[in-house]
Amino acid sequence: MLTDPMPAEAVQVARRQLSLAAEDLDANAVASLLLELAETWAVPALWEQACRPLLARLPGRTATGHALFEGVRVGLDAYRREPGRSLPTGGLLLAGAEDDTYGLGLLALAAALREQGRGCLNLGPALPWPALGSAVRRAGPHTVVLWSQTPVTARAPRLVRLARDFPFLRVYGAGPGWTAPLAAPTTRLDALPEAVAACLAAAPARDSRHIRYGSVPYR
Repeated sequence: MLTDPMPAEAVQVARRQLSLAAEDLDANAVASLLLELAETWAVPALWEQACRPLLARLPGRTATGHALFEGVRVGLDAYRREPGRSLPTGGLLLAGAEDDTYGLGLLALAAALREQGRGCLNLGPALPWPALGSAVRRAGPHTVVLWSQTPVTARAPRLVRLARDFPFLRVYGAGPGWTAPLAAPTTRLDALPEAVAACLAAAPARDSRHIRYGSVPYR
């Protein structure tokens, strides 16, 4: 792991603080708390031990769940951003599986990478398979991480086909949707610390294909 786990007492305090802010329907307070907690404990530990369990416990169909989701989304997206300065993508492309609208896992991974001084190209949730292939051809990444929140959107054969169509790629499936081991040459990532480690281990690459586009929205 890149960071030490949070102590049990700290986990309980973090969950209680985030829950109370969400129960007050105060997404801004949730975001502020997340930013403070992440600076103390780092994103991977905070996500795995506090955010994920809370999000699972507070379903999105409730107002409290919506407030929690929105606050976590805003906090993760803002964490360690520097106005006017974008980190280079480093050959990392993140996206959500087709029809998978859950984007928090991608934001958590992007935030954890910024914490390590690394950028990525985050194309967001629910990216259609043809669009993903087009993005790989255009951006020329060396690593793709595809998030799936549910087994319904975790189409392992399509992921394997992507890896075989682009043999230079390292292709990973992340998120709870990938419930079974993936066939080679793809690999399943079970938790955020593992995903961060896999991305950091990938060899840096020049973003040469982005040069003619000028500024690129790195996430």
